[in-house]
Amino acid sequence: MTRPYDLLVKNVRVVRPNKNTVELLDVGIKAGKFAGLTRGIRPEDANEVIDGKNLLGFPGCVDAHMHIGIYRDLAQDAVSESKAAAMGGTTTSLTYFRTGQYYLNRGGPYRQFMPEVLRLSEGNYWVDYGYHLAPIEAGHIDEMESLLTDWGVPSFKIFMFYGGYGLHGRSSSQNEFLMIGPEERYDVAHFEFIMRSARRLMLARPEIAEHISVSLHCELAEILTAYTKIVEREGRLDGLAAYSAARPPHAEGLAIWIASYLAYETECLNINLLHLSSKKAIDAALMMQKIFPHIHFRREVTVGHLLLDTDCACGVLAKVNPPIRPRADVEALWEAVLERKVDWIVSDHACCATEQKYSAQFPKNIWLARSGFGGTEYLLSGVLSEGRKRGMGYNHIAEVLSWNPARRYGLLAKGDIAPGFDADLVLVDPDESFVVRAADSESAQGYTPFEGQELTGRVKTTFLRGRPVYRDGNIVGAPGGNYLRRPAK
Repeated sequence: MTRPYDLLVKNVRVVRPNKNTVELLDVGIKAGKFAGLTRGIRPEDANEVIDGKNLLGFPGCVDAHMHIGIYRDLAQDAVSESKAAAMGGTTTSLTYFRTGQYYLNRGGPYRQFMPEVLRLSEGNYWVDYGYHLAPIEAGHIDEMESLLTDWGVPSFKIFMFYGGYGLHGRSSSQNEFLMIGPEERYDVAHFEFIMRSARRLMLARPEIAEHISVSLHCELAEILTAYTKIVEREGRLDGLAAYSAARPPHAEGLAIWIASYLAYETECLNINLLHLSSKKAIDAALMMQKIFPHIHFRREVTVGHLLLDTDCACGVLAKVNPPIRPRADVEALWEAVLERKVDWIVSDHACCATEQKYSAQFPKNIWLARSGFGGTEYLLSGVLSEGRKRGMGYNHIAEVLSWNPARRYGLLAKGDIAPGFDADLVLVDPDESFVVRAADSESAQGYTPFEGQELTGRVKTTFLRGRPVYRDGNIVGAPGGNYLRRPAK
């Protein structure tokens, strides 16, 4: 006998984006898709029945800013960090990748690079995954069309500070760091040509133009270099406060202005301003939206910048680019989130193990520490816990963690609990509190800057396309994540 549903999850308080209510419903799943969403679905209509126990049901999170494979072998990192993603309610991981030092530690054309990326990824992800790519070399700009058509990558990244600064601080040789030729320059002109290429793709492929975008890490190397010298010379600050002062907020703001004018000049209409960390960055982004209203800006913040500040006890463990900021900036970010001036929230997850993170000889020296840390496993709980305290509604949370990034990046089967969408479902107990402990995480990092924080709102079960991948504290089954060529329905 063929039943209407493969799986029936009864009694779920369904949280959908673009709604104002949460409804108690039964959720029917067939062939990995949501197929029924109503009350009173009969248990005999499904091959398997699970009681949702009146838990909240969120659409699977789309963590649209991760860095899988930056500090470890990609195949190994994909295993542990996608498990961490699943335990936090993330069902889609979008990773920023590039040539040069770190990641695969090689340069050259993407036509040789991407097959290796996908080979190392296949069979190692517990969640669905995709890649954003950075055109680092001049030749990569010519490859953007093939990256879109052959590999399903419509989103491209610019690291503005890489023109004269390294991943962790000052660098004496950017060409060596980026693995580009001695005559090449990774500079504003290069950024312009990336945007012009993206614009050509938008014109050539109008049917998918809305999903072709350029993302920017907005900090100016010249400002970072000058202020780092000042902070080190004065010696008044240390730790996270020193790093924030060495990469001041106006370095973000000025970079946003430059990026926005380049978008105007090149008619590159889809611009993503990544991990805005300060009031000045938010203000600059909103000013640019007013000046260039025809450009479809999207504004991103991270859960780290929302939960941590420069006074946190975690110290160098929270070193990241752009830096963790003082409390006033954290409050400004939350204000922007609550006023719907932020489009999505991400983890910027980059697993940097303890032995790599800081100098064993000088463990508190912020200048010697590496940048980046994990956090995808706390994305949903962190936003839910802190957001609810501030009056953030469940539906709004579903929008910034699922719907909005899915729409922008061409994940058309993700981001909602509705018939025809991938059955990515996260059951959450909104009233269960827990204390963050690195020892409880699936990540290979070994520490977390969120250690000791109490969060309210715990992920109980994560379903990927109708199959449980995390349940009651444990990863379930084998890795079944699919590579997502975008746009994808």
